[in-house]
Amino acid sequence: MASFPQIRLRRLRRTEALRSMVRENHIEVRDLIYPIFVVEGKGINEEIVSMPDVFRYSPDNLQPVVEEVAKLKIPAIILFGIPKNKDEFGSSGYDPNGVIQHAIRIIKKTVPELVVITDVCLCEYTSHGHCGVIDHQEVDNDQTLPLLSRMALSHVEAGADMVAPSDMMDGRVKAIRESLDNKGFNHIPIMSYAAKYSSAFYGPFRDAAESTPQFGDRRAYQMDPPNAREALLEVEQDIAEGADIVMVKPAMAYMDIIRRVRDNFNQPIAAYNVSGEYSMVKAAAERGWIDEKRVVLETLTAMKRAGADMILTYHAKDVAKWLKQL
Repeated sequence: MASFPQIRLRRLRRTEALRSMVRENHIEVRDLIYPIFVVEGKGINEEIVSMPDVFRYSPDNLQPVVEEVAKLKIPAIILFGIPKNKDEFGSSGYDPNGVIQHAIRIIKKTVPELVVITDVCLCEYTSHGHCGVIDHQEVDNDQTLPLLSRMALSHVEAGADMVAPSDMMDGRVKAIRESLDNKGFNHIPIMSYAAKYSSAFYGPFRDAAESTPQFGDRRAYQMDPPNAREALLEVEQDIAEGADIVMVKPAMAYMDIIRRVRDNFNQPIAAYNVSGEYSMVKAAAERGWIDEKRVVLETLTAMKRAGADMILTYHAKDVAKWLKQL
């Protein structure tokens, strides 16, 4: 290889036009999935204190929100439900008339072309805040699977285009796949939270979804942050059970995991730019410490560079607007 001065790598960095011509990775609107919190009730449009510019909406206030998302050409949303009544088994999560089921019907009537993904987990619906059935102060994996299957099926029957199990129970992708197929929904894809870590970055989400565990924590079923090889086992298992898309969550501190998954599997990969990551950027931007637009676009592009095909992010609407300006 020739060396300096014959080789001058700065030549292709001199102008924006040149940089654009040789740019290797791009963030595009079609890469984005926008999370929405839906709370049971009426007339609710409540900003989440720990997540500036993110709101809880009651189903009757969803129409303008999803119309804006569709107008921005964001292809998909993911819904998280917050019911009025919670019980030990999270029964409102699989109630045909539950908050998410109601929301799905409104959204599909308003913007039928929008891809509606639903989070499938009991934590938002249980009185104890854990992701499964409690037996002797522990989450019972196998007792939880039928309830997750019922929840996923109820979402699809209401009109959901895709379900996304986030509970990290072993075997839940297989259970949900069989449940959907048995009811004639073999065309509905599953986006599995395949490598979901027990992360400190989830704090604002738990405030938003009112899903903080009432005892203990989730480290017995979510992944231990120091582990990388284990993530590949989780992804491999979920693909074998029928996952169509696999997710790595969180994203920013787990770029290496996204890269490892991309290097080892051909399934589409989703990265979740989680609440804590979002709120840190917003807080620093509010104080004038960083340029919010540049930091967000740089971060999301890095997720694409690591191997993600799609990104769940609370920044989605802003990013869609910024990209129009480029």
